[in-house]
Amino acid sequence: MLYLIICAAGPAADAVRLVAAAKDRGWDVCVIATPAAADGDFIDRRALEDVSGRPVRSTWRRSGEEKRNPPADAVVVAPMTMNTANKWAAGIADTYALGLVAETVGLGLPVVALPFWSTALDSHPATRRAVETLRGTGVRVLYGEGEWTPHPPGTGDERRASYPWNLALDAVGGLVP
Repeated sequence: MLYLIICAAGPAADAVRLVAAAKDRGWDVCVIATPAAADGDFIDRRALEDVSGRPVRSTWRRSGEEKRNPPADAVVVAPMTMNTANKWAAGIADTYALGLVAETVGLGLPVVALPFWSTALDSHPATRRAVETLRGTGVRVLYGEGEWTPHPPGTGDERRASYPWNLALDAVGGLVP
């Protein structure tokens, strides 16, 4: 079982590509979207549900409500925004998606994060600290030469088409026995 955590960034509109590719590789996929991704125009909820065969989740379950998803074997966070990276690294779990990723560290699950932000956001010291903190907890952050690199401000739409979803799947496949 692969959990895909989708944040509100341009490539989120194409997340169905990762779900389809993961299914082709034998994964069952649960999609969890941050509130900004779920409530905005970032994802195609119907397409994600059609491909995954499961509802897209973005909110906590109510007290007494049955668990919605089977337990995860691995997690991919993509596209991971600077906001999510910073909150996650700081241990802030104020959304369902952040709560799940915060737990993954404690559960020792294989986790891969594939960022998407501009060089302007990347230059903030908190961003680099967050990446290092996440790596220190065992998260495989696909950031740097040969993986994912930030784009110049205002070019996110142009970079969306070349977002390397396959890197996330390859990395998580290498972490799961």
